[in-house]
Amino acid sequence: MAGAARAGRWFGLAALLPLLTGCKNLELFNPMGSIAEQEMQLILVCTGLMLLVVIPVIILTLYFAWRYRASNTKATYAPDWSHSTAIEVVIWTIPCLIIVVLAVLIWKSTHALDPYKPIASDKAPLRVEVVSLNWKWLFIYPDYNVATINELVMPVDTPVAFKLTSESMMNAFFVPQLGSMVYTMPAMQTRLHLIGHTPGTYAGMSSAYSGSGFSDMKFPARVVTDADFKLWLDQARSSNDHLGATRLAALEVPTHGAPLQRFSGVDTGLFDSIVARYHGMADDEICLPGEEPGATPQTLSLAAPASRTAEN
Repeated sequence: MAGAARAGRWFGLAALLPLLTGCKNLELFNPMGSIAEQEMQLILVCTGLMLLVVIPVIILTLYFAWRYRASNTKATYAPDWSHSTAIEVVIWTIPCLIIVVLAVLIWKSTHALDPYKPIASDKAPLRVEVVSLNWKWLFIYPDYNVATINELVMPVDTPVAFKLTSESMMNAFFVPQLGSMVYTMPAMQTRLHLIGHTPGTYAGMSSAYSGSGFSDMKFPARVVTDADFKLWLDQARSSNDHLGATRLAALEVPTHGAPLQRFSGVDTGLFDSIVARYHGMADDEICLPGEEPGATPQTLSLAAPASRTAEN
C-alpha cells in the first residue's frame, strides 16, 4: 500500500508537468532591446540576492523539522534553550547586508533606467506621440505627419522618444520585450525612451485596468529595418484618411477590438490639444462618457438626498 501511495504521488506530480509549457518564451525574460535587457538583469540579480535569505530558511526549517522529530531519540532535548548570540548575529547581519546591497543597486539602476532619460545613440531619435483611447491606442509620428491606430512601427537600433497622454481614464503603455511601462493620464504628459535591437513583432498592451475593453488594448510593436520603415511610411501616406478633430471625435467613441488604421495626415498640434483639453476644469466638475469637451458639465453634489436627510 505504501508503495502504491508513493507511486500515486509521483504520478500526480508528473501530470502537472505539462502546465510548465506555459513558461516558454516569457516576454520579460526574452528582451529585444537594451532597456529590457538591463531590466531583466536587475530582476534576476535582486531575486538572487533575496533568495540568499529565503533558501537557507526553507532548508533549515525542513532540517529542524526532521532532526527534532518526536521519533528521533538521538536529538538533544533542550526545553530551556532560548538564545544564541551567534545565531542572532547571523540572522540579522546577513539580511542587513543584503538590504544595503539592494539599496545601492536599486538607487543606481533607478537613475540609469529612468524612462525619461534619453538613450545614447549615433542615430537621431524617432518621435512618437501616444494617446490611450477607449479602448485602443493612437500613435502619431509628428516628424512624418502620419498616424496609426493599434500599430507601432520603429526602425531597428534607433532610439524612440515617446510622449504619452490619455484622452479618457488613466491607462498604462507597456511593451515587455522592449522596456519600461509608463502610465498615461488625461491632462498630463509622460515620457518614455525605448530601443529595439532585433527586428521582429512584439506584444504591446495596456497593463492597467481601464474598463470592459481593457483586454482588447493590444497592439503589435514592430521593429523593422530602415528600408522596411520607409516602405511602411509610404504605405501609411497612401491612406486617404486624415486625422483631425472630427476624425478624432469618432475614434474617442468606446469600441472593442478596434482594427488597425492608418492616417496619411495629422492636424498640427493635435497631441498638445488632447493634453490641454481638460485643463482649467473645476475640481468639482466631471465629464461623463459621451459629453463633448466644453459642454456644460454635471456637478458632483456632496449634499445628502432630501429623503435621507429627513430620515436622519
